[in-house]
Parts: sequence; C-alpha cells; structure tokens
Amino acid sequence: MSKISIKQLNPHVFLMDDNGEATGYAVVGEKKALVIDTMNGSEDVKAVVRTVTDLPLTVVNTHGHGDHIYGNIYFEEAYLHPADLELAEEHAKFPKFASEISRHGLSMPPFREIRGGAVIELGGLSVEVIDFPGHTQGGILLLLREDRILFTGDSINRHLWLQLPGCLSPKEVLSEIDRVRYLEEKADYILHGHAKGFEPISLIEELREGLQELCDGKTEKDSEYSWFGGKAKQHPFGDGNSVIVYPDC
Repeated sequence: MSKISIKQLNPHVFLMDDNGEATGYAVVGEKKALVIDTMNGSEDVKAVVRTVTDLPLTVVNTHGHGDHIYGNIYFEEAYLHPADLELAEEHAKFPKFASEISRHGLSMPPFREIRGGAVIELGGLSVEVIDFPGHTQGGILLLLREDRILFTGDSINRHLWLQLPGCLSPKEVLSEIDRVRYLEEKADYILHGHAKGFEPISLIEELREGLQELCDGKTEKDSEYSWFGGKAKQHPFGDGNSVIVYPDC
C-alpha cells in the first residue's frame, strides 16, 4: 500500500504527503527537477517523484531532522546547510532508523553543502536559497522566484517548535524574521514541511506577531505542551490554531 500521496499544486509544483507525518515537494523545470525534503522515507521517494518527471533530480533538505532527510536513502546525494550536518548525522544514527535501512541494504548518501545566496536553475525556473536559522541552526528557505512560492520547511509554519536542543530563542528567531521580511514582497504563498496546500505569505507576519508577544512577556494565554521529549509551553498566534512551542523554564 502506498504511504506517500502526491498531488499537483500548479504547473510546476507537486506536494508529497508522507503518511500525514511530513510533506516534501517536487519542483519541475524544463531541464531539471528539484526535490525539497524527502520526509520519513516510508516508501521509495525517488520512485514517487518519477511518476511525475523523468528529468535529472537535485535533492535539497531544508534542515537536518529525520522527518525531512530519511528519504534521502533513495537518492545518490542531497544538499544541506553545513550548520545542520552534525544534526543530520545524529538523526541518521538513531537505532530504529539505522537498523531498518541496514536490514534493507540501504544507507544515507553523502551530503553536499548549500548556503544562502545559492541559486538552483531548473530551466525556466530558478530557486534561491536563503539562510534561516531558528528551528535548527542550519535551516534554509527556498524561493521559487517565477511562481512566487516560498518553501520554508519547519522554519516558518503554524506549529513552530523552538523547544528542541539547538533551536534559537524566540528573540533570536524574531530577529531572523525581520531580516527576511523582504520576502513578503517576493512571494505570495508558503509551502512548509507539514502543509496540505498553499499558505498565504501573511503567515510570516502572523508568526512575527506571535514571537513579538512572547518577547514582550504576553504569555497569559499560554498553556502546557506535551511532546515526546517531555513538557514545554505553547503560545497561540494567528488563526488561534497556530502555536509557537518553547522551553518551559
């Protein structure tokens, strides 16, 4: 049974949903195609992408967490910001994942370095890389210029985790948001790492307001948040169903 569903969002962009747990994308140009995040790899991600294009593929991970890199095992290489290399290597060594891929004779391919300022040319489409530390030290954003779409991984979404080891503080992430606010003029939509479809670019401003509230100590509506690593706090923002999760000090 297929675990990864794929649907076309516009003439160039396909959304892949890995069993409702993570989202990746295929961006198809005239000469090449870009795979953005490979999710949990619950099935052969490359084979899924091959149902929509036979062009040469480039894989880019928005950050180094397992639910965005594990499907790399089906590719020859992947690009990652070097600040997340140690994190990605740590996740690749998690016992359950390591034993499972070993059992199937698979392995993680090498990472190649990518940084902000790089531009990936696909033929008629260009994707700009923007550094965005926050959720992880080496998080990146990817701007599909021609279609005015910003791919944000887990860095800008409606359920931002900042409670993990290595995350920046809300104050630091607010500063990073301010640094990239120019992107609100260059994109109309956001596609993040757990999306079901397009989000408006106004999500940047909604998230910024939530971070500002946190920094200003406006936490009277905050509540406890339970996750697999323990307890944290959550701050609602935007539509009321969106939260910033941060350490419970």
